Amino acid sequence: MDDQANAKPGLTDAELAVHPTIYAPDALKGQVAVVSGGSGGIGRAIAWLLARLGAHVVIVGRDQHKLDILAGQLAGRGLKASAHAADIREPDAVDALFDKVWAAHGRIDSLVNSAGGQFPQPAIDFSVKGWNTVINTNLNGTWYMMQAAAKRWRDHGHPGSIVNIVVVTTHGLYGIAHSVAARAGVIGLSRAVAVEWAPLNVRVNCVAPGVIETEGWNVYTPEARAAYPRSNPMMRAGSPWDIAEACVYLAGPSGRFVTGETLTVDGGGQLWGETWTTGKPDYFGGDH
Repeated sequence: MDDQANAKPGLTDAELAVHPTIYAPDALKGQVAVVSGGSGGIGRAIAWLLARLGAHVVIVGRDQHKLDILAGQLAGRGLKASAHAADIREPDAVDALFDKVWAAHGRIDSLVNSAGGQFPQPAIDFSVKGWNTVINTNLNGTWYMMQAAAKRWRDHGHPGSIVNIVVVTTHGLYGIAHSVAARAGVIGLSRAVAVEWAPLNVRVNCVAPGVIETEGWNVYTPEARAAYPRSNPMMRAGSPWDIAEACVYLAGPSGRFVTGETLTVDGGGQLWGETWTTGKPDYFGGDH
């Protein structure tokens, strides 16, 4: 495969294969990690890092062809990966996925929920279908994955760790109110089950990316993208690798005493700045 499917902005597969990391190469040796949205920009970086640290990575998404290409890229570097197409919005499909993975490997150690999506639009113009699509994927789909993993950890007496990719809900993020609603739900859900599932030795945390430069930026206007680096005091965008390393910290042994937390990786954006995915209105001193 060439790297056009993972073209700039973002990191290519060739770059992800060699990008420097602070973690030891065998930090996750022998573990099995499930990554939903594994062929997306952030999910792809997470999959590469987990695999490079010794885990067998189960990449999940809806497009088997894209997943197979990524699995082939990982295998070409001597890394362990398998690809499983599943619609996380369908509970039966999610259950079948986890049964298949457990049967194949006899364990699952961590789950990273990176699947999701949204489209920029003023909230007042959301259609019922558009609202439900985002909520169903970003909230319901995440929950189905979380519950399926937790049930198997409970039934097998196996410890586990969940990391949910959300958005920063504590500062101005405008134009994707449906996603903010869904991800806020995931944060609250994660905090609740972090307590409920502690007796099962299951940890649940979230990572909230700020402005991260991936191919997903292409759904936003050039004007909106140009303003993103000015939405945080570091005055730059982050990388998918920043999110991947945050996920490893929480999912792996390094985060063994952390649960119910949301790790914000946004260059300080939640403390200063605002992000307008649909352009800042003139009312607020914007150009649109």
